[in-house]
Amino acid sequence: MVTMDSDLHIRRIVHPTDRIVTGRIVRLLDGYPREVRVGQPVLVAVLAAAGVAGLLAAVVRSLFSAGSGAARRRFKDLKKGPEYLVTPVRLRDSAGQLCEVELHGHLPQSALHPADHVQLTLRRQGDPDLPPKIERIVNLTTGQLLTPRTATLWSHLGPPLLLQAALGGLLVAALLAWAALT
Repeated sequence: MVTMDSDLHIRRIVHPTDRIVTGRIVRLLDGYPREVRVGQPVLVAVLAAAGVAGLLAAVVRSLFSAGSGAARRRFKDLKKGPEYLVTPVRLRDSAGQLCEVELHGHLPQSALHPADHVQLTLRRQGDPDLPPKIERIVNLTTGQLLTPRTATLWSHLGPPLLLQAALGGLLVAALLAWAALT
């Protein structure tokens, strides 16, 4: 016969609900990649506006030279968002609870160590099953202020494409204004 030990106490890992949590790092788990979602309407609008400027640039290029344009990324490549590193972090808060939060992006390797005393500023994620993500870390042990950075939709699309889209949007606005005046 198997008996259950009622004195057995299993500590649960909780997701903190406070915006600011102070505690000690217990463990940095292995990180894994997660993809930034790219909304198709935003992507189509940027590509359409960039296409207008691209057409103008192609006409000007064909008039003045026979050179080919730079290689363009395909819609499929742009739709697949950039990946960023997610590192689950376990810490023991000031109340003694074992908590799990997520660190999105990269930090210097020497920035956090187990047993460091930290103050974390957290933000809830869209999925309630996911632990909150870290926005800012104050490492009270070393005195460092750390802000993890991840790839964004705008960094994924890149400055050249965004500038081309802005120019295309201005051209369309100018054509519409000119058409309204005539």
